[in-house]
Amino acid sequence: MGILIGGLLAGILDLTAACVMWGFRTGVPPRRVMQGIAAGLLGREAFDGGWSTALLGLGFHFLIAFTAAAAYHAVSRTFEWPNRHPIPAGLLWGFAVFLVMYFLVLPQTKVHPTYTITALLPLAVIHMLFVGLPISLAAKRYAGGRRDPDPAV
Repeated sequence: MGILIGGLLAGILDLTAACVMWGFRTGVPPRRVMQGIAAGLLGREAFDGGWSTALLGLGFHFLIAFTAAAAYHAVSRTFEWPNRHPIPAGLLWGFAVFLVMYFLVLPQTKVHPTYTITALLPLAVIHMLFVGLPISLAAKRYAGGRRDPDPAV
């Protein structure tokens, strides 16, 4: 349940932030933001595909969000620290997701621009707050039978 809730929250919050940010900065509509995600696979042709490529981008976006949630879930079941400290763990996880996306995944697509440090900073913060934190808090909330050991014992 933690993967489902964390992935949904992260996907919704991250996509909303992207649509608001791109909308304010350049007037890009949400459909175009989602087509930009699909462009990672389809290239520039994704921008000519209408709502079908926008929906494909939406699917990719949530696939990535659920993958990030599932990976965090695995880490939090292996190590105690994320369970004891879900807020700093979530912030770090969000930053890690940001690094992977902007320095490993997006450069491979060849359709996304090169970002300046001033453009990257808000994107990092968005990933920390709107991706990592919801994932970590959902994992903590829906940990199943697992409970943190009582520190007083």
